Amino acid sequence: MTELNRDPGVVIGDDGLARPAWASVDPLLRDYYDNEWGMPITDEHGIFERVSLEGFQAGLSWATILRKRPAFRAAFHDFNPDRIAAYGEEDIERLLVDTGIVRNRQKIQATIGNARATIAMRDDGGLPALIWSFQPRDTPRPRRFEDIPTTSPESVALSKELRRRGFAFVGPTTMYALMEAIGIIDTHLVDSHRRGSSGIWTK
Repeated sequence: MTELNRDPGVVIGDDGLARPAWASVDPLLRDYYDNEWGMPITDEHGIFERVSLEGFQAGLSWATILRKRPAFRAAFHDFNPDRIAAYGEEDIERLLVDTGIVRNRQKIQATIGNARATIAMRDDGGLPALIWSFQPRDTPRPRRFEDIPTTSPESVALSKELRRRGFAFVGPTTMYALMEAIGIIDTHLVDSHRRGSSGIWTK
């Protein structure tokens, strides 16, 4: 792989496509970047899973979470909010000994609480509508990784609103990462082959 002369933020892969450095080597991250990251997710199940995984990622690398995602899905009943909301202490203890996931009691309890908060929102517009209501009027157009913000006024406001509704592990940085992942903003580097792929934002 060689870096583009015009933009040290992207790397040309052996397939001739430009990607950020973080998505240019590891096959799992590359596939995730090419096919999933930044594409719009607007359904409750999809967004709840992403909120949950972003919460578990706090303090860890996304590659770690991505590798564990199949185990997370198996352990948490495919991130079905109704199933998770009914979890009790036995389920928490079951999860704490599951070596396939991140065994953190606070994050596990937060996921259960967030499932209950998600259900409570169904009579008030629902989780997807709330989260997408924080879509900004414009999106970043970064040329280098260093140009990408880690928070925004919208992610701060979203974090505050979710906390008010009973969610946990939804800090402003975590919510900014969520907004990137589900297409609310487009932080693909300008010269990346994926820039504008969501259809939400023009290049």
